[in-house]
Amino acid sequence: MMVLNNWIGIVITGAFFAMGSPGSAEIRKTNFSDTLHYPEETHFRNLRQLTFGGDNAEAYFSYDGKYLVYQKTSLKGGIPCDQIFIGKIPESPAEPFVPKLISSGKGRTTCAFFLPDGKHIVYASTHLGGDECPPVPDRTKYGNRYIWPLYKNYDIFLADTSGNIVKQLTTSDGYDAEATISPDGRLMVYTSDKDGDLELYCMNLKTGTEKRLTNIVGYDGGAWFSPDGKKIIWRASRPAPGEEESEYKKLLAEHLVAPTRMEVYTANIDGSDVKQVTNLGQANWAPVFMPDSKRILLASNHEYKRGFPFNLYMVDGDGSNMKKISRDKGFDAFAMFSYDGKKIVFCSNRNNGGTRDTNIFVADWTE
Repeated sequence: MMVLNNWIGIVITGAFFAMGSPGSAEIRKTNFSDTLHYPEETHFRNLRQLTFGGDNAEAYFSYDGKYLVYQKTSLKGGIPCDQIFIGKIPESPAEPFVPKLISSGKGRTTCAFFLPDGKHIVYASTHLGGDECPPVPDRTKYGNRYIWPLYKNYDIFLADTSGNIVKQLTTSDGYDAEATISPDGRLMVYTSDKDGDLELYCMNLKTGTEKRLTNIVGYDGGAWFSPDGKKIIWRASRPAPGEEESEYKKLLAEHLVAPTRMEVYTANIDGSDVKQVTNLGQANWAPVFMPDSKRILLASNHEYKRGFPFNLYMVDGDGSNMKKISRDKGFDAFAMFSYDGKKIVFCSNRNNGGTRDTNIFVADWTE
C-alpha cells in the first residue's frame, strides 16, 4: 500500500520520466480504445466497473465480502487529495454502487483496511498536521523522476464505519502508513521511517506492542498477510552500495523516495525466513497471496522498458510459473481476493473514455 495510488501517476503523468518515456496521456490520445474486459482475461468472470471518474485506488474487501473500502481523489468532485470511502458491492446488475465518505475530509488519507468485525477500519491520515492537503513534491528539482512524498504527519488510526476515529494507533514523528490486518484481526503490519529507514513493523492491536520485521537499507512497504496468517508479503527496493544507496538516503532525508525499482519478498510473520520472490527488474509491487496462501498475484511493468503498462501477474511462491492475468494498455494493480476466494477487486485505467481516470473493478475469480 504506500499512498499506493501514487503509482497511477507513473502511468498517467509521465510513466517513469527517468526512463525517458512519454506520458501515457499522450499515448492514450493517439492509440485510445475503451475496453472493459479483454478476451485474454480468462480468470475474470462477470467483470463490473464500480466507479466512474477520478482516481479511485486501493479498494479492499470486508471480511464478509459485502463491502469495499478505498481512497479517492477527484478535483471535479471537490476532493483535492485522497479521502476514504466505503461502499456496498452490488448484488445484482441493477443495483448501483453508492459509496459514502467516512474520513473527515481533512488532510490526506490512504491505505484503508477492514478489521474482521466489519465495523472498524484502519487508515493513515495527515489531518493532525493540518486541514489542507499536504504539498506534492516539485519533481523538476529531481530530474523529473517519479517521487513519492513521505509525509511526516501520517499516522494510522482505528475508526468505525461511520467515520468516527476510535483510537490513534501510531504516534511517531515521521511517516506511518501502509497498514493491513492479519486474518484473525490480532496483528497490524505497516511501514514507518521512525528508525531512519523505511521498514516494516508488526503491532499487536490489543497490547500495542510491536516488532520491527526488516533491517536492510531500502524501502520496505505494502505488506500483506497470507490468508492462513502464517506469512507476510511485501515490496522492497534494495539500492546498491555506493551511489544508489547514497541517493536513496539523500531523498529519505528530504522525506522522499523514488520507487522505480522494486521486487517482491515473503517472510514468516515474525520476519524470519525472508525470501525474494521476483528478480524481474523495474517495478514489481502491490503483491498479495492468493486464496491458497501459496501462489501470489502482483502488479508489474517488467515487460515494458518504457515503464508501462502495469499488469497483474500470477506466480508460484518461489517466483516460477509466471502467468499474465490482466491486459489493460495502461494500468492494472491493487488486486485483492475476497476472503472466500470467490471474487477479485482491482483498479485500472481501462474503460475511462481516454481520460486519466482510474476506477475500481470487481469480478468473479475463476481458475
